[in-house]
Amino acid sequence: MEERRKAKRMPVTLTLEICNLYKQDHVQVENLHAPIDVINISKTGIGFRTQSVLPLGYYFTANINLGAEDTLRCVVEIIRAQEEDDTTLYGCEFVGMADVLSYVFDDYDKKLSEEE
Repeated sequence: MEERRKAKRMPVTLTLEICNLYKQDHVQVENLHAPIDVINISKTGIGFRTQSVLPLGYYFTANINLGAEDTLRCVVEIIRAQEEDDTTLYGCEFVGMADVLSYVFDDYDKKLSEEE
C-alpha cells in the first residue's frame, strides 16, 4: 500500500466487528457483522484486515480501547483498500475527532516505548 502517513502509526491488536456502514444521504448497509482485526492506529486513523468486502467512502462507528481508562467512540471513513492473499487491508481516517483526544494516542505511544 502506498505510504500516506500523516501521523506515526503504532502497532495494536484489536478485534472489532462492523455491524453497520453508512454514507451521506442516508445510504446504509445494515446487519453486516464483519469481523476486523485492527493492526495499527495513529492520531489520524486505523489500519485493519478483514475477509469481508467493504465499500470505500463509507463510515462506521468504532469503540477503541488502548488500555486507557476510557474507550474512544469515534467515526472512521474507509478510504483505501489493498488485497493481500485471502484478506483485504483497509485504511481508514478518523472523522470529526477532537484534537484534545490526541493525549490518548500520546499515552499509548509512551506505553509502547516503555515496553521496548
